[in-house]
Amino acid sequence: MIAQLISGLIFGPLVDHHYKRSIMITGEILALIMLLLGLGIYQTTSPIDFIHPDSINLWIFILPIFLSVIIGNIRNVVLPTLTTIMVPKSLHDKANGLSGTITGMTYLIAPMLGGFLLSISGMFWALVIAIFIKIITITHLYSIKINEILARHKDQKISFNISATVQVVKNIPGLLALLIFNSINNFIGGVFGPLVDPYGLSLVNQKTWGIISGLLSVGFILGGWWIAKKGLGKRPLKILFVTNILMWIVCILFAILPSITLLVVGVFVYFVLTPFAEASEQTIIQKIVPKRYQGRVFGLGQSIESAATPLSTFAVGPIVQFIYIPFMSTGLGVKLIGSWFGTGEARAIALLFVTSGIIGLALTILSMSTKSYKILAASTIASR
Repeated sequence: MIAQLISGLIFGPLVDHHYKRSIMITGEILALIMLLLGLGIYQTTSPIDFIHPDSINLWIFILPIFLSVIIGNIRNVVLPTLTTIMVPKSLHDKANGLSGTITGMTYLIAPMLGGFLLSISGMFWALVIAIFIKIITITHLYSIKINEILARHKDQKISFNISATVQVVKNIPGLLALLIFNSINNFIGGVFGPLVDPYGLSLVNQKTWGIISGLLSVGFILGGWWIAKKGLGKRPLKILFVTNILMWIVCILFAILPSITLLVVGVFVYFVLTPFAEASEQTIIQKIVPKRYQGRVFGLGQSIESAATPLSTFAVGPIVQFIYIPFMSTGLGVKLIGSWFGTGEARAIALLFVTSGIIGLALTILSMSTKSYKILAASTIASR
Protein backbone atom coordinates (compact mmCIF):
# COMPACT_ATOMS: atom_id res chain seq x y z
CA MET A 1 0.00 0.00 0.00
CA ILE A 2 2.77 2.42 0.92
CA ALA A 3 4.70 1.54 -2.23
CA GLN A 4 1.61 2.10 -4.40
CA LEU A 5 0.96 5.42 -2.68
CA ILE A 6 4.52 6.68 -3.21
CA SER A 7 4.93 5.28 -6.72
CA GLY A 8 1.87 7.08 -8.06
CA LEU A 9 3.25 10.42 -6.87
CA ILE A 10 6.65 9.67 -8.44
CA PHE A 11 5.41 8.20 -11.71
CA GLY A 12 3.09 11.13 -12.46
CA PRO A 13 5.82 13.78 -12.89
CA LEU A 14 8.02 11.27 -14.72
CA VAL A 15 5.27 10.60 -17.24
CA ASP A 16 4.67 14.33 -17.77
CA HIS A 17 8.37 15.07 -18.36
CA HIS A 18 9.28 12.17 -20.66
CA TYR A 19 8.05 10.68 -23.89
CA LYS A 20 5.39 8.12 -23.04
CA ARG A 21 6.85 5.31 -25.15
CA SER A 22 10.32 5.82 -23.67
CA ILE A 23 9.13 5.84 -20.07
CA MET A 24 7.09 2.68 -20.62
CA ILE A 25 10.03 0.87 -22.24
CA THR A 26 12.31 1.92 -19.38
CA GLY A 27 9.80 0.70 -16.81
CA GLU A 28 9.26 -2.62 -18.56
CA ILE A 29 13.01 -3.23 -18.92
CA LEU A 30 13.59 -2.52 -15.21
CA ALA A 31 10.67 -4.81 -14.32
CA LEU A 32 12.15 -7.52 -16.57
CA ILE A 33 15.53 -7.21 -14.85
CA MET A 34 13.83 -7.64 -11.47
CA LEU A 35 11.99 -10.76 -12.68
CA LEU A 36 15.20 -12.26 -14.07
CA LEU A 37 16.91 -11.56 -10.76
CA GLY A 38 14.01 -13.20 -8.93
CA LEU A 39 14.21 -16.27 -11.16
CA GLY A 40 17.96 -16.51 -10.55
CA ILE A 41 17.47 -16.34 -6.78
CA TYR A 42 14.65 -18.91 -6.96
CA GLN A 43 16.76 -21.39 -8.92
CA THR A 44 19.87 -21.06 -6.73
CA THR A 45 18.14 -21.16 -3.34
CA SER A 46 17.23 -24.35 -1.52
CA PRO A 47 13.43 -24.89 -1.35
CA ILE A 48 13.69 -25.35 2.41
CA ASP A 49 14.71 -21.67 2.72
CA PHE A 50 11.27 -20.63 1.43
CA ILE A 51 9.31 -22.51 4.08
CA HIS A 52 9.69 -20.16 7.03
CA PRO A 53 8.49 -16.52 6.92
CA ASP A 54 11.51 -15.36 8.95
CA SER A 55 13.94 -16.69 6.32
CA ILE A 56 16.23 -13.94 4.97
CA ASN A 57 16.52 -15.78 1.64
CA LEU A 58 12.73 -15.75 1.29
CA TRP A 59 12.61 -11.97 1.60
CA ILE A 60 15.61 -11.54 -0.70
CA PHE A 61 13.55 -13.46 -3.27
CA ILE A 62 10.36 -11.46 -2.61
CA LEU A 63 12.02 -8.05 -2.99
CA PRO A 64 12.81 -8.10 -6.75
CA ILE A 65 9.42 -9.67 -7.55
CA PHE A 66 7.72 -6.95 -5.51
CA LEU A 67 9.75 -4.23 -7.24
CA SER A 68 8.91 -5.63 -10.69
CA VAL A 69 5.21 -5.23 -9.93
CA ILE A 70 5.58 -1.70 -8.54
CA ILE A 71 7.80 -0.51 -11.42
CA GLY A 72 5.41 -2.07 -13.93
CA ASN A 73 2.63 0.16 -12.55
CA ILE A 74 4.09 3.12 -14.46
CA ARG A 75 2.28 1.68 -17.47
CA ASN A 76 -1.06 2.18 -15.65
CA VAL A 77 -0.28 5.89 -15.33
CA VAL A 78 0.83 6.21 -18.96
CA LEU A 79 -2.05 4.38 -20.67
CA PRO A 80 -4.87 6.88 -20.02
CA THR A 81 -2.58 9.73 -21.12
CA LEU A 82 -1.94 7.84 -24.37
CA THR A 83 -5.68 7.73 -24.99
CA THR A 84 -5.63 11.54 -24.90
CA ILE A 85 -2.73 11.66 -27.37
CA MET A 86 -3.60 8.85 -29.79
CA VAL A 87 -7.41 8.76 -29.83
CA PRO A 88 -9.79 11.50 -31.06
CA LYS A 89 -11.54 13.25 -28.16
CA SER A 90 -14.95 11.99 -29.27
CA LEU A 91 -13.74 8.38 -28.87
CA HIS A 92 -12.00 8.67 -25.50
CA ASP A 93 -14.85 6.94 -23.67
CA LYS A 94 -14.85 3.97 -26.06
CA ALA A 95 -11.08 3.62 -25.79
CA ASN A 96 -11.33 3.64 -22.00
CA GLY A 97 -14.04 0.98 -22.24
CA LEU A 98 -11.75 -1.18 -24.36
CA SER A 99 -9.07 -0.83 -21.66
CA GLY A 100 -11.66 -2.04 -19.15
CA THR A 101 -12.34 -5.10 -21.32
CA ILE A 102 -8.66 -5.99 -21.40
CA THR A 103 -8.41 -5.50 -17.63
CA GLY A 104 -11.39 -7.81 -17.17
CA MET A 105 -9.74 -10.48 -19.29
CA THR A 106 -6.62 -10.33 -17.12
CA TYR A 107 -8.78 -10.66 -13.98
CA LEU A 108 -10.32 -13.78 -15.48
CA ILE A 109 -7.19 -15.43 -16.87
CA ALA A 110 -4.38 -14.49 -14.46
CA PRO A 111 -5.72 -16.02 -11.19
CA MET A 112 -6.68 -19.29 -12.89
CA LEU A 113 -3.37 -19.52 -14.79
CA GLY A 114 -1.38 -18.55 -11.69
CA GLY A 115 -3.09 -21.15 -9.55
CA PHE A 116 -2.53 -23.84 -12.18
CA LEU A 117 1.16 -22.98 -12.59
CA LEU A 118 1.77 -22.88 -8.83
CA SER A 119 0.17 -26.31 -8.44
CA ILE A 120 2.42 -27.98 -11.02
CA SER A 121 5.76 -26.23 -10.62
CA GLY A 122 5.80 -23.78 -7.73
CA MET A 123 7.04 -20.34 -8.83
CA PHE A 124 9.26 -21.53 -11.70
CA TRP A 125 6.83 -21.45 -14.62
CA ALA A 126 4.98 -18.46 -13.17
CA LEU A 127 8.26 -16.51 -13.34
CA VAL A 128 9.23 -17.88 -16.75
CA ILE A 129 5.89 -16.93 -18.31
CA ALA A 130 6.01 -13.50 -16.64
CA ILE A 131 9.48 -12.95 -18.14
CA PHE A 132 8.27 -14.13 -21.55
CA ILE A 133 5.32 -11.70 -21.44
CA LYS A 134 7.64 -8.83 -20.47
CA ILE A 135 9.89 -9.58 -23.44
CA ILE A 136 6.87 -9.56 -25.78
CA THR A 137 5.70 -6.30 -24.23
CA ILE A 138 9.07 -4.58 -24.70
CA THR A 139 9.33 -5.85 -28.29
CA HIS A 140 5.86 -4.51 -29.03
CA LEU A 141 6.65 -1.11 -27.54
CA TYR A 142 9.73 -0.82 -29.74
CA SER A 143 7.59 -1.64 -32.79
CA ILE A 144 5.01 1.14 -32.35
CA LYS A 145 5.27 4.87 -32.97
CA ILE A 146 3.57 7.55 -30.88
CA ASN A 147 3.39 11.01 -32.37
CA GLU A 148 3.65 13.27 -29.35
CA ILE A 149 5.11 16.63 -28.48
CA LEU A 150 6.76 16.83 -25.09
CA ALA A 151 4.76 19.56 -23.38
CA ARG A 152 7.47 21.23 -21.31
CA HIS A 153 10.11 23.89 -21.70
CA LYS A 154 13.76 22.85 -21.89
CA ASP A 155 14.57 24.78 -18.74
CA GLN A 156 11.65 23.33 -16.78
CA LYS A 157 12.98 20.97 -14.12
CA ILE A 158 11.14 17.85 -13.06
CA SER A 159 9.57 18.17 -9.61
CA PHE A 160 8.23 15.50 -7.30
CA ASN A 161 6.74 18.09 -4.97
CA ILE A 162 3.35 16.78 -3.86
CA SER A 163 2.08 20.31 -3.20
CA ALA A 164 2.79 21.22 -6.83
CA THR A 165 0.67 18.29 -8.00
CA VAL A 166 -2.12 19.22 -5.59
CA GLN A 167 -1.98 22.80 -6.84
CA VAL A 168 -2.45 21.57 -10.41
CA VAL A 169 -5.56 19.68 -9.28
CA LYS A 170 -6.91 22.65 -7.31
CA ASN A 171 -6.53 24.94 -10.34
CA ILE A 172 -9.04 22.82 -12.27
CA PRO A 173 -12.54 23.51 -10.87
CA GLY A 174 -14.23 20.45 -9.45
CA LEU A 175 -11.34 18.03 -10.03
CA LEU A 176 -10.24 17.79 -6.39
CA ALA A 177 -13.83 17.01 -5.40
CA LEU A 178 -13.94 14.25 -8.02
CA LEU A 179 -10.76 12.61 -6.69
CA ILE A 180 -12.02 12.87 -3.10
CA PHE A 181 -15.36 11.36 -4.10
CA ASN A 182 -13.62 8.44 -5.79
CA SER A 183 -11.33 7.89 -2.82
CA ILE A 184 -14.33 7.77 -0.45
CA ASN A 185 -16.02 5.28 -2.75
CA ASN A 186 -12.87 3.16 -2.85
CA PHE A 187 -12.57 3.37 0.92
CA ILE A 188 -16.12 2.09 1.42
CA GLY A 189 -15.80 -0.37 -1.45
CA GLY A 190 -12.68 -1.82 0.17
CA VAL A 191 -14.89 -3.76 2.57
CA PHE A 192 -15.73 -6.21 -0.19
CA GLY A 193 -12.16 -7.39 -0.88
CA PRO A 194 -11.68 -9.46 2.28
CA LEU A 195 -15.34 -10.35 2.85
CA VAL A 196 -16.90 -11.50 -0.43
CA ASP A 197 -14.97 -14.79 -0.37
CA PRO A 198 -15.86 -15.79 3.22
CA TYR A 199 -19.48 -14.77 2.57
CA GLY A 200 -19.58 -16.85 -0.61
CA LEU A 201 -17.99 -19.79 1.22
CA SER A 202 -20.74 -19.58 3.84
CA LEU A 203 -23.24 -20.37 1.08
CA VAL A 204 -21.42 -22.96 -1.09
CA ASN A 205 -18.35 -25.19 -0.86
CA GLN A 206 -14.84 -24.02 -1.75
CA LYS A 207 -14.66 -25.72 -5.17
CA THR A 208 -18.00 -24.30 -6.29
CA TRP A 209 -17.14 -20.81 -5.10
CA GLY A 210 -13.74 -20.96 -6.81
CA ILE A 211 -15.43 -21.68 -10.16
CA ILE A 212 -18.11 -19.02 -9.57
CA SER A 213 -15.65 -16.30 -8.55
CA GLY A 214 -13.58 -16.93 -11.67
CA LEU A 215 -16.57 -16.79 -14.00
CA LEU A 216 -17.89 -13.62 -12.37
CA SER A 217 -14.90 -11.76 -13.78
CA VAL A 218 -16.61 -12.01 -17.18
CA GLY A 219 -18.65 -9.05 -15.90
CA PHE A 220 -15.60 -6.78 -16.30
CA ILE A 221 -15.24 -7.88 -19.91
CA LEU A 222 -18.91 -7.33 -20.76
CA GLY A 223 -19.00 -3.89 -19.13
CA GLY A 224 -15.88 -2.74 -20.94
CA TRP A 225 -17.09 -4.23 -24.23
CA TRP A 226 -20.38 -2.32 -23.98
CA ILE A 227 -18.55 0.98 -23.44
CA ALA A 228 -16.17 0.22 -26.30
CA LYS A 229 -19.18 -0.29 -28.58
CA LYS A 230 -21.61 2.36 -27.34
CA GLY A 231 -19.50 4.90 -25.44
CA LEU A 232 -20.63 6.88 -22.40
CA GLY A 233 -22.69 9.57 -24.08
CA LYS A 234 -22.41 13.32 -23.66
CA ARG A 235 -22.40 13.38 -19.84
CA PRO A 236 -19.70 11.10 -18.42
CA LEU A 237 -19.98 12.70 -14.97
CA LYS A 238 -23.66 11.77 -14.78
CA ILE A 239 -22.81 8.22 -15.90
CA LEU A 240 -20.19 8.05 -13.12
CA PHE A 241 -22.64 9.02 -10.41
CA VAL A 242 -25.56 6.96 -11.74
CA THR A 243 -23.21 3.96 -11.94
CA ASN A 244 -22.18 4.47 -8.32
CA ILE A 245 -25.82 4.73 -7.26
CA LEU A 246 -26.62 1.44 -8.99
CA MET A 247 -23.53 -0.24 -7.50
CA TRP A 248 -24.48 0.75 -3.97
CA ILE A 249 -28.08 -0.43 -4.49
CA VAL A 250 -26.72 -3.77 -5.69
CA CYS A 251 -24.52 -3.99 -2.56
CA ILE A 252 -27.58 -3.53 -0.40
CA LEU A 253 -29.76 -6.04 -2.24
CA PHE A 254 -27.40 -8.99 -2.82
CA ALA A 255 -26.84 -9.47 0.92
CA ILE A 256 -30.37 -8.82 2.12
CA LEU A 257 -31.09 -12.59 2.20
CA PRO A 258 -28.69 -15.58 2.52
CA SER A 259 -28.94 -16.65 -1.11
CA ILE A 260 -26.14 -17.75 -3.47
CA THR A 261 -28.32 -16.68 -6.41
CA LEU A 262 -28.61 -13.14 -5.05
CA LEU A 263 -24.88 -13.05 -4.37
CA VAL A 264 -23.90 -14.27 -7.86
CA VAL A 265 -26.30 -11.91 -9.66
CA GLY A 266 -25.32 -8.98 -7.42
CA VAL A 267 -21.55 -9.42 -7.75
CA PHE A 268 -21.87 -10.00 -11.49
CA VAL A 269 -23.83 -6.74 -11.93
CA TYR A 270 -21.29 -4.97 -9.70
CA PHE A 271 -18.46 -6.20 -11.95
CA VAL A 272 -20.33 -5.15 -15.10
CA LEU A 273 -20.78 -1.64 -13.68
CA THR A 274 -17.18 -1.24 -12.49
CA PRO A 275 -15.72 -0.43 -15.97
CA PHE A 276 -18.37 2.29 -16.37
CA ALA A 277 -17.14 4.01 -13.19
CA GLU A 278 -13.48 3.71 -14.16
CA ALA A 279 -13.99 4.73 -17.80
CA SER A 280 -16.11 7.72 -16.75
CA GLU A 281 -13.44 8.98 -14.35
CA GLN A 282 -10.71 8.61 -16.96
CA THR A 283 -12.80 10.30 -19.65
CA ILE A 284 -13.55 13.27 -17.37
CA ILE A 285 -9.87 13.77 -16.52
CA GLN A 286 -8.90 13.46 -20.19
CA LYS A 287 -11.45 16.14 -21.07
CA ILE A 288 -10.65 18.78 -18.46
CA VAL A 289 -6.95 18.32 -17.58
CA PRO A 290 -4.32 19.75 -19.97
CA LYS A 291 -2.15 17.06 -21.58
CA ARG A 292 1.03 18.25 -19.90
CA TYR A 293 -0.45 17.62 -16.43
CA GLN A 294 -2.36 14.38 -17.00
CA GLY A 295 0.45 12.13 -15.77
CA ARG A 296 0.48 13.95 -12.43
CA VAL A 297 -3.29 13.78 -12.09
CA PHE A 298 -3.59 10.10 -13.01
CA GLY A 299 -0.62 9.33 -10.74
CA LEU A 300 -2.20 11.21 -7.84
CA GLY A 301 -5.52 9.47 -8.47
CA GLN A 302 -3.78 6.09 -8.48
CA SER A 303 -2.03 6.93 -5.20
CA ILE A 304 -5.25 8.03 -3.50
CA GLU A 305 -7.15 4.97 -4.69
CA SER A 306 -4.27 2.64 -3.79
CA ALA A 307 -4.23 4.01 -0.25
CA ALA A 308 -8.00 4.08 0.31
CA THR A 309 -8.85 0.47 -0.50
CA PRO A 310 -6.11 -1.23 1.59
CA LEU A 311 -6.83 1.05 4.54
CA SER A 312 -10.48 0.01 4.58
CA THR A 313 -9.44 -3.62 4.06
CA PHE A 314 -7.22 -3.45 7.16
CA ALA A 315 -9.99 -1.79 9.14
CA VAL A 316 -12.84 -4.08 8.12
CA GLY A 317 -11.53 -7.20 9.88
CA PRO A 318 -11.63 -5.79 13.43
CA ILE A 319 -14.93 -4.04 12.67
CA VAL A 320 -16.57 -7.31 11.68
CA GLN A 321 -14.91 -9.31 14.45
CA PHE A 322 -15.60 -7.00 17.38
CA ILE A 323 -18.76 -5.13 16.34
CA TYR A 324 -20.83 -6.85 13.66
CA ILE A 325 -20.40 -10.50 14.67
CA PRO A 326 -21.28 -9.93 18.36
CA PHE A 327 -24.17 -7.67 17.25
CA MET A 328 -25.62 -10.39 15.00
CA SER A 329 -24.74 -13.39 17.18
CA THR A 330 -25.64 -12.49 20.75
CA GLY A 331 -26.29 -8.74 20.67
CA LEU A 332 -29.17 -6.41 19.97
CA GLY A 333 -29.16 -7.21 16.25
CA VAL A 334 -30.55 -10.67 16.97
CA LYS A 335 -33.67 -9.14 18.54
CA LEU A 336 -34.05 -6.23 16.12
CA ILE A 337 -33.62 -7.90 12.72
CA GLY A 338 -32.58 -11.50 13.42
CA SER A 339 -36.05 -12.93 12.77
CA TRP A 340 -36.02 -11.96 9.08
CA PHE A 341 -32.38 -11.04 8.32
CA GLY A 342 -30.79 -14.04 10.01
CA THR A 343 -28.10 -14.36 12.66
CA GLY A 344 -24.51 -15.55 12.98
CA GLU A 345 -21.18 -14.69 11.39
CA ALA A 346 -22.31 -14.88 7.75
CA ARG A 347 -25.23 -12.55 8.36
CA ALA A 348 -22.91 -10.19 10.23
CA ILE A 349 -20.83 -9.91 7.05
CA ALA A 350 -24.04 -9.42 5.06
CA LEU A 351 -25.08 -6.60 7.40
CA LEU A 352 -21.77 -4.85 6.77
CA PHE A 353 -22.42 -5.07 3.01
CA VAL A 354 -25.86 -3.54 3.52
CA THR A 355 -24.70 -0.70 5.78
CA SER A 356 -21.75 0.08 3.48
CA GLY A 357 -24.16 0.24 0.56
CA ILE A 358 -26.46 2.61 2.43
CA ILE A 359 -23.58 4.92 3.39
CA GLY A 360 -22.18 4.88 -0.16
CA LEU A 361 -25.60 5.56 -1.66
CA ALA A 362 -26.24 8.49 0.68
CA LEU A 363 -22.82 10.06 0.00
CA THR A 364 -23.27 9.71 -3.76
CA ILE A 365 -26.69 11.36 -3.76
CA LEU A 366 -25.44 14.17 -1.49
CA SER A 367 -22.41 14.73 -3.74
CA MET A 368 -24.69 15.28 -6.73
CA SER A 369 -26.20 18.30 -5.01
CA THR A 370 -22.86 20.04 -4.39
CA LYS A 371 -21.47 23.06 -6.22
CA SER A 372 -18.41 21.09 -7.29
CA TYR A 373 -20.61 18.56 -9.10
CA LYS A 374 -22.38 21.30 -11.05
CA ILE A 375 -19.09 23.00 -11.98
CA LEU A 376 -17.55 19.73 -13.10
CA ALA A 377 -20.67 18.77 -15.06
CA ALA A 378 -20.55 22.08 -16.91
CA SER A 379 -16.82 21.70 -17.60
CA THR A 380 -17.15 18.21 -19.08
CA ILE A 381 -19.98 19.28 -21.40
CA ALA A 382 -18.17 22.45 -22.49
CA SER A 383 -14.96 20.57 -23.32
CA ARG A 384 -16.55 18.03 -25.66
